[in-house]
Amino acid sequence: MSARPVSKVLIAGGGTAGWMTAAALSKFILPAGVSVELVESDAIGTVGVGEASIPGIADFNRMLGISEPDFIAATRGSFKLGIEFVNWGAIGESYLHPFGDYGFALQGEDFHHFWNRARLHGDAHALETYSMCCMAARAGKFMLPASDLQSPVSQMRHAYHFDAGLYARLLRSFAERRGVVRREGRISGIERDGQSGAILALTLDDGSRLEADLFVDCTGFRGLLIGDELGVAYEDWRQWLPCDRAIALPTARGETTPPFTRATAREAGWQWRIPLQHRVGNGYVYSSAHTDDDRALDVLTRNMDGNVLAEPNRLRFTPGRRTRFWEKNCVAIGLSSGFLEPLESTSIQLIQEGVSKLLALFPRDGMSPLETKRYNTIMADAFDYIRDFLILHYHATRRDDSPFWNHVRTMDIPDSLAETLDLFRGNGRFFAHKGDLFTLTSWLAVMVGQGIEPKAYSPVADSLASAELTTTLKDMRETYALAASKMPPHDAFIAHMLKKASIQGEHA
Repeated sequence: MSARPVSKVLIAGGGTAGWMTAAALSKFILPAGVSVELVESDAIGTVGVGEASIPGIADFNRMLGISEPDFIAATRGSFKLGIEFVNWGAIGESYLHPFGDYGFALQGEDFHHFWNRARLHGDAHALETYSMCCMAARAGKFMLPASDLQSPVSQMRHAYHFDAGLYARLLRSFAERRGVVRREGRISGIERDGQSGAILALTLDDGSRLEADLFVDCTGFRGLLIGDELGVAYEDWRQWLPCDRAIALPTARGETTPPFTRATAREAGWQWRIPLQHRVGNGYVYSSAHTDDDRALDVLTRNMDGNVLAEPNRLRFTPGRRTRFWEKNCVAIGLSSGFLEPLESTSIQLIQEGVSKLLALFPRDGMSPLETKRYNTIMADAFDYIRDFLILHYHATRRDDSPFWNHVRTMDIPDSLAETLDLFRGNGRFFAHKGDLFTLTSWLAVMVGQGIEPKAYSPVADSLASAELTTTLKDMRETYALAASKMPPHDAFIAHMLKKASIQGEHA
């Protein structure tokens, strides 16, 4: 690899991925004397349907210095305490995947072991009754976490629903104020070094030539640089995640704004419902091998509330990832690096992961094989881990009412996932790895919510006398329920945040 210092970064493509990258570089790399340029074309649309996130986005905004009220105002956002899954284990069942913890640890052991001991002895109280996020979400309430760690409200943890297009606009304004240069135009050619194969410049349809030392591919599913030009292969994961189509359709907002996303399992996939301030995002993610596009649109439109606000936006995708994310002097971030269906709202998080690791491994003094290898390993692990978690939702179903559900229920699963499930089924054991995106809470929510329950529990859970355990669990349930009842309604909290914002509306 060349030891040529990096003095200029060129981002190919805008949208959420491009402008998240540009904003982060403008904050941390541009002040060090590295220029940043972004090229995009208004004539090329973006996917733009990603409207839900997981809690990590709050850290990204905080890192940039974007306040929460300003973010909520600029993106017409709402708060999200988790995801409700409907009809996944079986038709008629539902559960919430919360972002905050279940209960408090007892005797130094994870709470779920004590809950499982009680369950195995006849206690029928659902796991979500021990979750502050679940209780608030079911009540339509919201507030920020308390600083007192003894308070159940300290366990509140949230993400957002937001307009992805408006978020990109906010980040573009942020980046351009700090010196990022935006160029309008379509990429018509890519010039490479004949010896190293590194990219030297991009040419645009107006004949202009843009040189750089490091290129970031944010060209979406096309992957113009990383795939078409550099030939990095793409791993197809449809053997585990058969959904490869989506239809998005916005509707008018309802009377209230629930503080959670809803994912409802349908005959050949699942439907999302994402409430924003000004509208509701709806969509159907489905398998083209198990239904056709017309049938999918019919299923979606028959299961929506509110007046339709736009024409359907149809998407085709291949679930999977690149075999490498950093090749020569090109880094793929966003859809060009891979795509996993938005079942757990991980698309923005994967962009954020790519950006943060690029900052951590930024090749100021030139491309390094060691840094490139480490980046590729980190990103591959992130995709693979999320893949396993998504497969869990399909595998852990008891549905047998359609060819789609029969397929996913009986399909082979990765060994890594099988080992996790076997360990949990035995004694409720779960061991997260450092940096894992989804914690014990997330795995518990899906496994227990869809009927995978441990046969036994940690012996530490037997250290409490039966009467003491019964009283402790009852006190926890009542404490969470009382705390939720005292919280403001979600819409009232949004209104409170909007009053605190220094910028207003979609033109911010």
